[in-house]
Amino acid sequence: MKDDIRKVGVVGAGLMGAEIALTFAIAGYPVRLVDQTEERLAAASERLLTLVRKGIAHGLYPPEQKDAVFARLATATDLGSLADCGFVTEAVFEEEAVKAGIFRALDRVCRPDCILASNTSTIPISTLASYVGDARRPRFLGTHYFSPVSRMKLVEVIPAFTTAPEIVARVRELCEEVGKTTVLIKDVTGFAVNRMLHAFVIEAIRLVEEGVASPEDIDLACKLALGHPMGPFELMDATSSQLCLQVHEILHDAYGERFRPRPLLKQRVKAGFVGGRGKPGWRKRR
Repeated sequence: MKDDIRKVGVVGAGLMGAEIALTFAIAGYPVRLVDQTEERLAAASERLLTLVRKGIAHGLYPPEQKDAVFARLATATDLGSLADCGFVTEAVFEEEAVKAGIFRALDRVCRPDCILASNTSTIPISTLASYVGDARRPRFLGTHYFSPVSRMKLVEVIPAFTTAPEIVARVRELCEEVGKTTVLIKDVTGFAVNRMLHAFVIEAIRLVEEGVASPEDIDLACKLALGHPMGPFELMDATSSQLCLQVHEILHDAYGERFRPRPLLKQRVKAGFVGGRGKPGWRKRR
């Protein structure tokens, strides 16, 4: 670990944020995970404990690592608890206004040399950087992880217009330290991977609309023919169709007709068939 980043913070204890925090804790960093309520934090801690136990069961970690990892992973409901962190990642709801409020608050409470990063999957990083002061902007960038973070190795690193090159290099080095591989991506809406992925997802939904194949069979075809670890409908059920629709709407606003949300996706989201925890999704439950 380098002296400039001794402690790491993560804002948002959802599916992505909790596993980002776990990734750094496993790599040896003290981490503070922040969310609005103790209930959300307790649920996140329980999910992470299950992940670590599975990792131990599959021989990925030594049994004694569980206690050490969780000793490094603290939780809090106060953003002020991140004041001593050298690197803070935002991983909250994919809505600009929500993220803007978080970054305004972080700009006030974080130390001047703290690097701020967003895990947004679609919103331009330079847009989010506008919500911190001028002095902070050279230390602001995007780090887009992929779900599930505990298994997916890639991080898209996206500099904003004013991000300092040495900060980009330091964050790429940091990501590599915790076991990730980085690619450098220009700051455009949706970045690179999501633009490719969601063009694919839109076509998969169109196939279901046309009765060409079921969600289950499309997922199976993607795994066996394309080598994907998850099919598009399994992915939507894991991350929620509501989030998928939000991404499509953002991409449609930016790029036009090729990303127009499919009618079936909009209909299912309105009807509550969004997947995620406890909600019906695309795939039949077995």
